[in-house]
Amino acid sequence: MRQKGITDFKSVLLVMSLLSSNGVILGFSEYREPAIRLARAARLPYAEVDIHTFPDGESRLLLPEKLPSRVAFCRSLDHPNGKLLELILAAASAREQGVEHCTLVAPYLCYMRQDKAFMPGEVVSQRIIGKLIADYFTEVLTVDAHLHRIAHLSEAIPAGVAMNLKATQPMAHFLATQFDNPLLFGPDQESEQWVAAIAAHEKLDYVVASKQRFGDKDVVVKLPSASYQGRDIVLLDDVASTGRTLEVAARELESHAPASISVLVTHALFVGDAQQRLAAAGVKNIWSCDSISHQSNAVHLDEILGNSLAAIFSGEA
Repeated sequence: MRQKGITDFKSVLLVMSLLSSNGVILGFSEYREPAIRLARAARLPYAEVDIHTFPDGESRLLLPEKLPSRVAFCRSLDHPNGKLLELILAAASAREQGVEHCTLVAPYLCYMRQDKAFMPGEVVSQRIIGKLIADYFTEVLTVDAHLHRIAHLSEAIPAGVAMNLKATQPMAHFLATQFDNPLLFGPDQESEQWVAAIAAHEKLDYVVASKQRFGDKDVVVKLPSASYQGRDIVLLDDVASTGRTLEVAARELESHAPASISVLVTHALFVGDAQQRLAAAGVKNIWSCDSISHQSNAVHLDEILGNSLAAIFSGEA
C-alpha cells in the first residue's frame, strides 16, 4: 500500500508541474534519455506517452490527463512508419484536450530524401509527409534534415515554424576533445559546406572527395590531393545508412598510412553489418550524435535543441 501511495504522490506532483509550467515535453520510451536531457536543457518538465501494442499491431496511447497549452513531442523518426502514426494520434488527442501549440522535436526527420519523382508514378513522399506533419504540429524542430533540392525546411513542411538546426558546433567541439589536429574528410561535393562549417568552429583542416554512385552498393570515391600520412582522419557525414561510401573512403585512405581513421555522423542508421564493414576497412572509432539512439552516440544535441525549443515556447522563434 505504501508503494502505491508514493506512486500516486509522484503522479500528483507531475500533474501540478504540468499545469504550472509554460509547457511540457512528452517523450517516448525508445528515445527517453535524449528527451530527458532536452527537457533539462529547455528547463521544462518531462512526461512520457505510454504505448501498449495489441497482438494485431495496433497501438493504444495514454497521455497525461491534464496538459498545458504548449506541448512538445520529442521522438526521433528512424524506422518511421509506426512512430509517425503514433505521433499523429498523440498530437490529435492533445488538441482535443485543448493544447493550442503542438511542437514536434524530431532530431532525425523521416521521408525527406524523396523530393522529386524520377519516373512516372513515383510518389514524392517529402511533400506528402511534410503536409501531414504540418497538419498536426504548429512548429517542427529537427537537425541536419536530408534536404537536397530545397533550401529551407519550410518548403517541405509548411508549419508555422520549421527549423532545421545544424550539428556542426557540438560535433566540432567533440572532435577538439579527441584529437590535437585532425584532418576532416568530406566524402562528396555535397558535404563541402557542412564539413567546412565544422572545421571553422575549431579552425581544423579539411578536404572533400568526389563520389560517383552507380547503385546502393556500388560507389567510387576519389581522394583529393593531400598529405594523409600520419594524420588522424575523421570521415564526416550527415547520415550513415549502409555505410558504403564511408567504407570505400576508409579503404582508399588506409593505403596512405594515416595515424588513425574515425567516422563521425549526425544520424546513425548503420543498417545491417555496416559497422563491422567499417571496422574491417580500418576505421578505429565510430561516433554519432544522439539524434537516433545508438551505441555509437557520443555527441549530445540537447543544448542546441533546448535553446531553440525555449525560443519557440517563449514566442521568440
